[in-house]
Amino acid sequence: MKKFFAIVLAGFTLLAAICSFNMNARERANSARISRNVRIFTSALQNLNEMYVDTLDVDDLTRQAIDYMLYQIDPYTSYFSEEDMDEYTSIASGHYGGIGCVISKIGDSIVAYQPHLGKPAHNFGLRHGDRFVEIDGHAITSATTTSDASKWLRGDPSTTIEVKIQRPYCGDSVIAISITRAEIQVDPMPYYAIDDRGIGYINTTGFDENLDNRIEAALAEMMATGRLNGLILDLRNNPGGLLESAVQIVSLFVPKGTEVVRIQGFDATDRKVYKSTRKPIAPELPLVVLINNGSASASEIVAGALQDLDRAVIIGSRSYGKGLVQTSRRMPYNGVLKVTSARYYIPSGRLIQVIDYSHRDDDGNPLPVPDSLRKEWRTIHGRTVLDGGGISPDIVAMDTTMNSLLYNVTSGNWAYRFATYFATVNGPELAADWRPDSAVFESFKHFLDPETFNYDRICDMGLDYLRRAAVVEGYDNDSVRAAIDALASLMRHDLNHDLDFNRAHLIPMIDREVSQRYFPEGECVRRSLRYDITYDTACAVILDPLRYRRILSPAVDK
Repeated sequence: MKKFFAIVLAGFTLLAAICSFNMNARERANSARISRNVRIFTSALQNLNEMYVDTLDVDDLTRQAIDYMLYQIDPYTSYFSEEDMDEYTSIASGHYGGIGCVISKIGDSIVAYQPHLGKPAHNFGLRHGDRFVEIDGHAITSATTTSDASKWLRGDPSTTIEVKIQRPYCGDSVIAISITRAEIQVDPMPYYAIDDRGIGYINTTGFDENLDNRIEAALAEMMATGRLNGLILDLRNNPGGLLESAVQIVSLFVPKGTEVVRIQGFDATDRKVYKSTRKPIAPELPLVVLINNGSASASEIVAGALQDLDRAVIIGSRSYGKGLVQTSRRMPYNGVLKVTSARYYIPSGRLIQVIDYSHRDDDGNPLPVPDSLRKEWRTIHGRTVLDGGGISPDIVAMDTTMNSLLYNVTSGNWAYRFATYFATVNGPELAADWRPDSAVFESFKHFLDPETFNYDRICDMGLDYLRRAAVVEGYDNDSVRAAIDALASLMRHDLNHDLDFNRAHLIPMIDREVSQRYFPEGECVRRSLRYDITYDTACAVILDPLRYRRILSPAVDK
């Protein structure tokens, strides 16, 4: 049966590929093969429906076959059925009908990770950390995915949805909440400001059709103060969005008519060049762009174009590496197929795509472009940049501190759990100038349960290795054992001591998680900058004009 189903999947793979494109030269050349395989798949599906011993859900089989096919191509080519159109619309436009709450899967539970202040979820009583028991009549089980839960939570504005939740640290009783959905607009620019040093900062979370106008207005407002010395454009953890929006944002900083990006499809004639279309508002303003591994797609077009044009200093860590462009096509019965239709190339001519989905290992996993095959390109001023690996920053700046204790605090969601407990104990309001002080940190230390909070202690591991090495090397005697025991007594671990030692790294975790339960998104961004090494590095570069110019000069490129 498994083999037979695989044949059905393979047949439908070809069928779906046929249905997803308009006729072009490639399809016409394969018309006979197309017709043959459509007939094979149709016959297989009909025979299954007529002969299989149990009742089959043909719709479910068909959807599984489509998803299996697209999974084999790349993670960006995807199918949206009529039932999925709310999800498609929210991705394409940045707005949707729903309750305004980020959800996450923690363990086997679906939790309300961030009910946005002022949105229905928060207004009707849902709180950060609430665990869903039931959504719109659907019981939540360990098999429930965030995609399932999102689909149930979304719906037409003004409709009401019933949810049942369990609230941590409030007993085991189930709370029923009725929430009236609304039109939810995702804010792609939650925060901007200019500080007393004249450094402007703009935070972004996505690229919609209005982001360039939002950035232009914010920039104009800061320039009107007469004291703007430089701008930090934060694209970290921004997964991208509209390509046209990226082009318009670059246009704010470079001369009109400058090439920003070009896309190339399968055919050599399938090519389009995008150039800046407006007179720049800030052509000479010192500019720093922040990126990390979460910066993808349109974010990489902006950062890469500004780097290739030597118009901005890029700071942070290497970006995600998505150099592929998707095009949406209407499908029968009100579906949509989003297809990877082209690659994009930034001004130097480089393609920054990291994964080559046309080449896979023996297990079928796609392979990254090896460093040995990455080619060198040149920026406008002659600096060397590489293709095939995302955007590499001009200055690497990130907090790389991660020992065993911090790793286990993070992976175990201990700061998240504590913040949920803190909000339950302290009530719905918090002073605007709140910061986690010594009392809060002591509370966090007591919150950690030594019986369940386990972490590998490097010193203990080293001592164990030393004991084994003494045996293997022939030094295991009473004197050596006594010496190691004495060393162990001096290095005996104490969780309280280890937490105090890591306080400087734990405080930002606590601050971030607590802030998300009390403050709007923009305020959370502002507060996070107090601990941000990458942001501090960017400020230092802007405040040092000579260093800024030298970074963008070919003289330092070796």
